[in-house]
Amino acid sequence: MSNTPPLILLVDDDIDCLEVNRHFLEAAGYQVVCCFDPEEAWTEMGRRKPSLIVTDLMMRSTDAGFTFARRIKEDPRFAGVVVMVVTAVSSQLGYDFRPRTPADLSAMRVDAYLDKPVSPDNLVRKVREMLERD
Repeated sequence: MSNTPPLILLVDDDIDCLEVNRHFLEAAGYQVVCCFDPEEAWTEMGRRKPSLIVTDLMMRSTDAGFTFARRIKEDPRFAGVVVMVVTAVSSQLGYDFRPRTPADLSAMRVDAYLDKPVSPDNLVRKVREMLERD
């Protein structure tokens, strides 16, 4: 069994969000790589397969995070990679994309969904929970 901590990929166009979340996830013992958009993240994923991806929803387009999640879930190289969406779309635009059922999550092609602002403790707790399932 490897002692290497899981690799978390953070994808967000908000540098402050990236840095705060990076700090808390690293303090919790995870390796973290930050990317400013899905294309940069995709390139990074070609170098190293992450255990979990935390992606914003609204980046270059309102649904960039969903498009990115679908791309990941359709690529067999990334089978088993957990995808979490963390977004402020509800508070900023009034859209309610929050999944109500596991079927909603599946349709979104994500494993977890959190609304921003998310406290660092809740983010770390959810990451840990998602990595420990199975």
